[in-house]
Amino acid sequence: MIYHFDTTASTNDDARDEKYHEGDVVWADYQTAGRGQRGHEWHSRKGENLTFSVVLEPTFVPIAEQFSVSEVVALSLVDMLSEYGIGAKIKWTNDIYVGDRKLVGILIEHSLSSTTLRRTIVGIGINVNQTEFDPSIPNPVSMAQLLGKELNAEEILQCFLKHLQENYEALREMQNAKCKMQNVLHERYNSLLYRLNEYHIYALPSGEQFEAKILGTAPSGALRLEDEAGKTKDYLFKEVEFVIF
Repeated sequence: MIYHFDTTASTNDDARDEKYHEGDVVWADYQTAGRGQRGHEWHSRKGENLTFSVVLEPTFVPIAEQFSVSEVVALSLVDMLSEYGIGAKIKWTNDIYVGDRKLVGILIEHSLSSTTLRRTIVGIGINVNQTEFDPSIPNPVSMAQLLGKELNAEEILQCFLKHLQENYEALREMQNAKCKMQNVLHERYNSLLYRLNEYHIYALPSGEQFEAKILGTAPSGALRLEDEAGKTKDYLFKEVEFVIF
């Protein structure tokens, strides 16, 4: 069920309420305290974009395989955008880019049982109709800018939810049957990575920069980079950052 609000502090915070169950969506036209990955705020003009959270209960996913949920969400966004004629890529870990510009931000928060995921809140912000952005935001783009027209936010939401259900059920089927379907999802995620097999600059937390190319991601979600000397290394979240000029 979709719960639509005019304003809230954070849809992810709201969606933690146990009154919401798997498949429920908390959608707000404006968030006063929206946030993204790495502790960043999410900036969005009221009523111009889509800011919402989806509640999942992926109890069939082992804790060690939790990145598969991120893969499903990212793939569903790419699938939705494809229906609108937008070819998008997945910027590790969870942003969606068109060219070098950010179209979608994702914040996924898990709670765990002893061996599996218990509850997952998927927070998503899609730039839909906003055409003017705060200059402090480095590289935003909206669907309206890409397509040259305004769009219906609810139709976009419903399109995304359709693809999310398809990909989520594929993941469930794989886990229940212990078949190869997860590998198919993982391989597709890797094939859609932003800057795949291209040499670019990356930065370490120390500030040191180096040139490398993306080979893909490990099933754990680590980003696999190969430097110019042919040395490969896996980097976890916050261990490396993209440098985008």
